[in-house]
Amino acid sequence: MARTGNCLPFAADVLRRIGQRVENRWSPELTEPTLYAMEDPLRRIRALHTASTITVYQAYSREIGLPAVRDGRFPAAWKPDRMTWIKPSFMWMMYRSGWGTKEGQETVLAVEITRDGFDWALRNACLSNYVRGLHSDRSTWQRDLKRAPARAQWDPERDLHLRPLLHRSLQLGLSGEASSRYADEWIVSINDVTPLANEIHALVRNGELDSATGLLPQEQGYPAGEELLAHLCS
Repeated sequence: MARTGNCLPFAADVLRRIGQRVENRWSPELTEPTLYAMEDPLRRIRALHTASTITVYQAYSREIGLPAVRDGRFPAAWKPDRMTWIKPSFMWMMYRSGWGTKEGQETVLAVEITRDGFDWALRNACLSNYVRGLHSDRSTWQRDLKRAPARAQWDPERDLHLRPLLHRSLQLGLSGEASSRYADEWIVSINDVTPLANEIHALVRNGELDSATGLLPQEQGYPAGEELLAHLCS
């Protein structure tokens, strides 16, 4: 599928963005440094994004991942009727997939989608858990969750050792209309970032944390206003 706008190809864009050091700090109290963001909001969407696109991550078996990269769209083996979870956080994807080593998650994909599509998913999402005060009552939340084409949950962000941090990152589960729109309308490009995951993981194993940090995609706060997030933040 062709790219839109004047965006750089993904690889060049990532190299340009990660050429600058990610502005994270290290906790001096810990014997093994933990990557964390100073004064970060508890809940915030952090992502690699341009003026028109946002990059999310997924991990699949090679039978699905490799054809998706080759063709720029998911193959027939990818089932649109099943809920699919997209993750703007690279490190959360590394935690979920075990650096791309878990069975059925050996191919890590960076899926660049339109911001219009991502915003539509946010606008039409429901939190996956009931929050007193945010939802009027549990039965209303259950009804909204059942009807919503997308669901959101906030999970602890992860450091280079895949340990949980204090702040949380967003996951979006897409089903029904959202899943179909994602596969058929929103995708701009699909890239295999498994080699990048392998390289960073090797550096972490060797204790070269500064070098590993320098290779991370430079994720920044996504400009989602109150209209998009008020119903998703407690």
